[in-house]
Amino acid sequence: MVGKVLGIRELEQFSSRRSSIYVDPECEKFFELPLFIAASSNDITTKCQCWQFSPGKEPALRSFTEIQQLLQQNKKRDVKNILRENSWPINSPIRSQLWPALCAQHLTKQNMLDGFYWEMVHQVFGTTELSEKPIMLPAFVDATHCLPYHLTSTGRAVADRIVNVLGYDCPDITYSPVLYPITSLLLHFMSEEEAYLCLAGLVGSKEKTFINQTKLQHEVTWKTVMQIAKKHTKSAIAYFQRICPGQKLERVFMDWCWWILAGLPFQHLVRIMDCYFHEGIKVLYRVALVILNLFHKECQSNNEWSPDNIKNDIGNALIKFCKKIPVSPAKLLHAAFSIRGLSTQYISRIFIKTEMLLKSRSALNSGSKQLIKSRSSDNLPTSQSQVNIQMMSHTLTIREHFGLPGTTNFIKTWTDRQFLFTLWSWLPVRITMYQPVLLYTTEEHGCSLTTFYVRVEQHEPTLLMIKTCNNEVFGAYCSSRWFERNVKDDKGQRQAYFGTGETFLFSLYPERAKYPWVGIEGDRDLGHSSELFMAADSKMITIGGGEGQAIWMDENIRFGKTDGCKTFNNPPLCPSGDFEIRVLEVYGFVGV
Repeated sequence: MVGKVLGIRELEQFSSRRSSIYVDPECEKFFELPLFIAASSNDITTKCQCWQFSPGKEPALRSFTEIQQLLQQNKKRDVKNILRENSWPINSPIRSQLWPALCAQHLTKQNMLDGFYWEMVHQVFGTTELSEKPIMLPAFVDATHCLPYHLTSTGRAVADRIVNVLGYDCPDITYSPVLYPITSLLLHFMSEEEAYLCLAGLVGSKEKTFINQTKLQHEVTWKTVMQIAKKHTKSAIAYFQRICPGQKLERVFMDWCWWILAGLPFQHLVRIMDCYFHEGIKVLYRVALVILNLFHKECQSNNEWSPDNIKNDIGNALIKFCKKIPVSPAKLLHAAFSIRGLSTQYISRIFIKTEMLLKSRSALNSGSKQLIKSRSSDNLPTSQSQVNIQMMSHTLTIREHFGLPGTTNFIKTWTDRQFLFTLWSWLPVRITMYQPVLLYTTEEHGCSLTTFYVRVEQHEPTLLMIKTCNNEVFGAYCSSRWFERNVKDDKGQRQAYFGTGETFLFSLYPERAKYPWVGIEGDRDLGHSSELFMAADSKMITIGGGEGQAIWMDENIRFGKTDGCKTFNNPPLCPSGDFEIRVLEVYGFVGV
């Protein structure tokens, strides 16, 4: 069933070890011994909602050993299918190994050796003993949603301590309301130290999103869910808008994650987590869409959810509905993963577009003071950095010669500082807080795309500057790592284009102009060609696409071309279109 059949004694030891420390006895209905022993017995399957299957079609559950081997072989797609299809009982011991292994694959801090967590505990609290006094939670925790999921008072104190240590180790977390509930869930199946390492993996993941860590990310996420729902649950959205014309959908979707975390029964939540710890937040997106469709269906057939009963507070009604959800965990997940047209790429496009719209509106609404500040010398590189740039840069100094034939020419010099003022006024405000560093220049490192990648590909963001043989100066702010040219999608194929809507083009000489992503201008769907930000391989680099390439360079970084493109709605960045590169420079930012 799960690799081996445990005896009565082993099962009793497992159950008592888990529940006596962290789990409230009130929750023991989720961990009754007969559920595990008789998981293959027909009389039990009719009693337990979290373990149902048709007679004669008893599934053969996969063991942790099998999954571990697939993880070691990097067969993530196979692991995904197994997690979706295997409904392990709620008290199966597999999760004590499975969940830590799934979270460990996302861990980026490889220096977390044995004892790391307890050293952090001692550093934060001065002792590893669990205090009997209440622990003040970090500011990023939402006090109204510290869901304990039946943990004992000791279990809650342990959860408090884990969250505090994580906040100390990850100071960039400023708002993360779901972090505490996930901590509580983890403690049902593992030790305190293992739970911390799982959270560290989820928070630090670079490839997938698991836990939002800022208010901006939180807002972008619920607005992304709303946009997806408008497309994939049209009937439900139309129904809610019809019966509640005075209510804004935004208010309903702001609490979308609590439909799942605060509403669904524990056995449903645990099965969702099986998939979530591997696939990321997109699993929750899918479940949310199913909940909307199921709720809409019930509203039309069940008087409990009639328009008169829900019209004043659809959000609260959704959470109440989830507590009584009429389908099993298996059916809920099957419906979630049966939704078509909800690829990772599609979700990412909606998310990025929403994020850029929020950032651009925030910049416009922040007032003139912030705009002035972003152009002030306070936000320019330090004096030493400016000196370093002046000494090294061949793109930020232009000399113009004026005068009549036979006379002494008058030379006008555009200085590094003048260009820096212009560039810094265009950068995202948060980036202006960091100091620039020259990562790559053809003057020093040669004209090779291979060398370019070696020196630049792991940095994010980067500022790419080109000076042509005709003295034109232009370039691009590239929001993503160039290494992402190697990242593969769920089907094992490399992405043709990557990057985000924070990418923009610019021209410094002879014209000064910034060309931001066209998606910032409004909510309308601009099509795939508006999101062709960056592309690269061993033969070329491209920025911008759609009826032309804004910047294209060959593998020898000698020749290039520039066209107008749909991604940035820009004109060619130099009059001739084709250009010969005199100097290419790429800047990174220290500390980003």
